Amino acid sequence: MTFDNPSLDPECLPALEHAPLTPVSRRLAPCQALLRLFHWAFITLVAWLFPVQHELLAQYQPWLAATVAGLGMVAIVLGWLEARRRSYGLREHDLIYRRGLLVRRTQVLPLVRLQHVETLSNPVERAFGLVRLACFTAGGRGADLLLEGLTAERAEAVKQHLLNRLAVTPGPSSPGGQTS
Repeated sequence: MTFDNPSLDPECLPALEHAPLTPVSRRLAPCQALLRLFHWAFITLVAWLFPVQHELLAQYQPWLAATVAGLGMVAIVLGWLEARRRSYGLREHDLIYRRGLLVRRTQVLPLVRLQHVETLSNPVERAFGLVRLACFTAGGRGADLLLEGLTAERAEAVKQHLLNRLAVTPGPSSPGGQTS
């Protein structure tokens, strides 16, 4: 048997940019904002209440706390804007997740590598009716793709679709390598 690995013309490859993507739930933005608010409020509280022993540094403590609070507000606004730009696409052979505001990140998970799927949600996400979908492949310690911002119903539908794809096992009898 000889090894054959022909080159592909890059101009003929399908463009990932043209894949139809669905925006995640609009409830993700306020959910992310609330989670960031909790985070930055705690950090601001520590900056405000942490005892400073040196007099010179103690006079600047309110300014430090105000600066931390200002940075927190910027982080909350940027998080809100970033959450509104997230989208995903479920195609026949892969799952696409696009996120990011200043730096755009696109993850593509081939479904043939998928091992199992989990749904996750913390109390704040549950209050907003949101679920995260964690997709795992072989050999990884954690989730290879964490799809955030899905409604519970949509997450369950996507999870069922992915699990149905897992149930289809590769076999040598069919030309596509899958048996039904």
